Amino acid sequence: MLVKIYGCAVYGILATKITVEVNIVTGVNFYLVGLPDNAVKESQQRIYAALKNNNYKIPGKQITVNMAPADIKKEGSSYDLTLAIGILAASEQVSISALEEYVIMGELALDGAIRPIKGVLPIAIKAKEEGFKGIIVPQENASEAAVVEGLEVFGATHINEVIRFFNEDKGALKQFVFNPVDFFAPPDNIDVPDFSDVSGQENIKRAFEIAAAGGHNVLLIGPPGAGKTMLSKRVPSILPPLTLGEALETTKIHSVTGRISKGGGLVTQRPFRNPHHTISDVALVGGGMNPQPGEISLAHNGVLFLDELPEFKRTVLEVMRQPMEDRMVTISRAKFSVEYPASFMLVASMNPCPCGFYNHPEKDCVCAPGVVQKYLNKISGPLLDRIDIHIEVTPVPFSELSKQRNSEKSADIRKRVIAAREIQKQRFEKFEGIYCNAQMSTKLLQTYCVLNDTCKTLLKNAMERLGLSARAYDRILKVSRTLADLDGSPDILPNHIAEAIQYRSLDRESWAG
Repeated sequence: MLVKIYGCAVYGILATKITVEVNIVTGVNFYLVGLPDNAVKESQQRIYAALKNNNYKIPGKQITVNMAPADIKKEGSSYDLTLAIGILAASEQVSISALEEYVIMGELALDGAIRPIKGVLPIAIKAKEEGFKGIIVPQENASEAAVVEGLEVFGATHINEVIRFFNEDKGALKQFVFNPVDFFAPPDNIDVPDFSDVSGQENIKRAFEIAAAGGHNVLLIGPPGAGKTMLSKRVPSILPPLTLGEALETTKIHSVTGRISKGGGLVTQRPFRNPHHTISDVALVGGGMNPQPGEISLAHNGVLFLDELPEFKRTVLEVMRQPMEDRMVTISRAKFSVEYPASFMLVASMNPCPCGFYNHPEKDCVCAPGVVQKYLNKISGPLLDRIDIHIEVTPVPFSELSKQRNSEKSADIRKRVIAAREIQKQRFEKFEGIYCNAQMSTKLLQTYCVLNDTCKTLLKNAMERLGLSARAYDRILKVSRTLADLDGSPDILPNHIAEAIQYRSLDRESWAG
């Protein structure tokens, strides 16, 4: 008897429908074809043990399983449940009346228990696109799949439940229903670092507010102990909340890497990734024999924090240049290529020199002549060109530390950030893929960053007197536009240009002599 049953293969963050054809005829062999990898081939032993331990008959005939399309490689153990139900249906132990209405995925234990799998959200999205009525997945993954509207999602803990479901016992499986209010409700008593805990450093808080409002990349330069890392870890507390679309995109990336918590659904908090400086280029950007997202994709719609930036290998930093520009990573192999989104806000920190005390107000730098510039040259010009805000961090004096703290809360800063983002949302609503000022192209700069004569004169004088590089021009305009949005001003004013100029420290000819 021939039956068809359906699963999905995940490539990148997209899924492809897989038709599993099971044919049982007279004979004694088991054939599994359609480019299965070793994990898929080993499913035969898991399936046979699971069926035997639950008193189901193993057909003593020739079983041929074809996984179509046959030219796409099938990987992983997530097809166990699909194949097992297909074999039972072909041997007339499971009713085939509703098989074609569902996508079925899950890994089997030898006792028939169903274990969680990766990539359930892309699979559920594909099932909806293909017109399936529903999807049956491990119970731990059901909340994740239930995010997709218009699709019946059932969670299973054991193969017996799935068998009973198809044999007319619809109550054997629990249906999961997604409620966006439950997922986006603010968690109670969550311990998130807040800017109100920070004494002083008002200029750094201001810089981060601007960066969050416009989606700008930030580089902090300062001595050890000045608070660079502590301040950077508070950036997520002032970022605007994820929209449903952003949450879906972010969840897909975390889903294919198996990073969704048990029973979790949507990723509702903006990611904050903090890789160590010994990271490889593959781990940062993504790749591998079976391509997986890297840290920059895991930071999609969130923050990528690179502490001690010059300590990262130069090759690692250079591979970030193209993703920072395109906000997308393309990983190519001989037979296929995958794409991962990588729209992140870069927050980086560094010491001004190897000893850390160049330009320190109290301590002397002990670095030899030329060493400071050599240290700064570890970061290439093209990479600096993609960082909008450079800000010098100085240590907080004891008099400031000992004061009673009365700093502004992150929640108050966040309100201003959200208001500025709303202005940008309306401004760029007709431009696909443009959500904030940092993403503006040269053409958009000419449209939305028009300067009056006073602003032009101020910017010209600053570039000439401070020795600002030509590449600083566009960055100053973008930051000025964000400053105007924070003030609710439709036009860029001279004070916006003046403040934006202050955030180009490393473009000054006087820096590091």
